[in-house]
Amino acid sequence: MILDNLSAHLNWRIRRWAVRKNVALCFTPTYASWANPIEAHFGPLRQFTLANSDHPNHTVQTRALHAYLRWRNQHTRHPDVLAAQRRERARIRSVKGVRWGGRPLPAAA
Repeated sequence: MILDNLSAHLNWRIRRWAVRKNVALCFTPTYASWANPIEAHFGPLRQFTLANSDHPNHTVQTRALHAYLRWRNQHTRHPDVLAAQRRERARIRSVKGVRWGGRPLPAAA
């Protein structure tokens, strides 16, 4: 399981659960959100469910999130989702100045 370094992920209960369930915990380096594969899914999630929304309460918002996740799991190769993931990956890389693979981007002339 890939985890960032959130303090809650370092809790002894999490580590004990992982040992009992035979799960390996893999922590990403500090300040390396670009290295976590799940990060590319957050942009489309925000874009398709939260952006420009006016949910009257948390229950309605939660239903919208669940509906998107169900749709997303059924349409894994949908062009809109893939394009949104590419944009999010590019945004994360540009913020960090890093290419996929960990090499720094060349300095601009």
